[in-house]
Amino acid sequence: MRAIVRDSYGPADALELRDVSRPPLGEHDVLVRVRAAAVDPGVWIFMTGRPLAVRLAAGLRRPRVAGLGRDVAGVVAQTGAAVTDLRPGDEVYGTCRTGSLAEYAVARQHRLARKPAGLTFEQAAAVPVSAVTALQSLRAARVGAGHRVLVIGAGGGVGTFAVQLARASGAVVTGVCSGAKAELVRSLGAEHVIDYTRQEITDGGARHDAVIDTAGNRPLPVLRRAVTERGTIALVGGGHMRGRWLGGFQRQLAAPLLSRFGTARVCGVTAREGRQSLEELTPLLESGAVTPVVGRTYPLADAAAAIRELAQGHPTGKIVVVVRGR
Repeated sequence: MRAIVRDSYGPADALELRDVSRPPLGEHDVLVRVRAAAVDPGVWIFMTGRPLAVRLAAGLRRPRVAGLGRDVAGVVAQTGAAVTDLRPGDEVYGTCRTGSLAEYAVARQHRLARKPAGLTFEQAAAVPVSAVTALQSLRAARVGAGHRVLVIGAGGGVGTFAVQLARASGAVVTGVCSGAKAELVRSLGAEHVIDYTRQEITDGGARHDAVIDTAGNRPLPVLRRAVTERGTIALVGGGHMRGRWLGGFQRQLAAPLLSRFGTARVCGVTAREGRQSLEELTPLLESGAVTPVVGRTYPLADAAAAIRELAQGHPTGKIVVVVRGR
């Protein structure tokens, strides 16, 4: 099979499309014939090995897994002996453990769900990491009907899902994005849009019950001024390309301590992808209440270009790599 691989940490220029063996299949594993895969900041982090803390899990001097990518959508090709609820031919989506930028990938059965009816493979591949992150961010922020929610980075991968999910819960959403993405963010359900190139989130003095910060580039005091006294600030990734040791993760790690100072709650969000969250999203995706925003697609051979676009910052929605057509 063909796969995007690398032998060491480094820039996208070091990625190669090679012929490699199919990954081995464990008894609880599913082999997926990949149709589409998405890229996200995690791909960049594991490609470069930065922040350095990630190497504790991925390999200190060189990556333990040559492949890249977690988001996957495709067709079940083979199942392990202990898998009883999926069979060859089933269309699935979820996250894999061997690298989804490949013709075949292996995923644990509990990290896959049946692909929502009506979604293309490209749309389905955009969902697992970003939509689950958005879902869990809103849950951490205790967002409900009538709440006022500020989504920073509303035009990005997590942000486009956060706007739609908050709106579906009955919240009143304000999206923060560039002017070029304003109409998109409004179309997703935001009642108000702040163009961050023209004004700060605190201009006008409005306060929100929840702030979902997917950008990670505003100081905490600024975020505190945008939230009500008993509101919640959810810190979602961000700043992944800055900082040698922890990148943008130091704020998430410090969130419990930060909550002790001031009246607003501060929580760090790290998504836990799995079938339960995917199945919670499926009816929203099938009904059209939530629609994946695919900004741009690339063929597998151009996966390095897809990651470079991601690294430049501010992509619209999700960048998707098309691995195999119908």
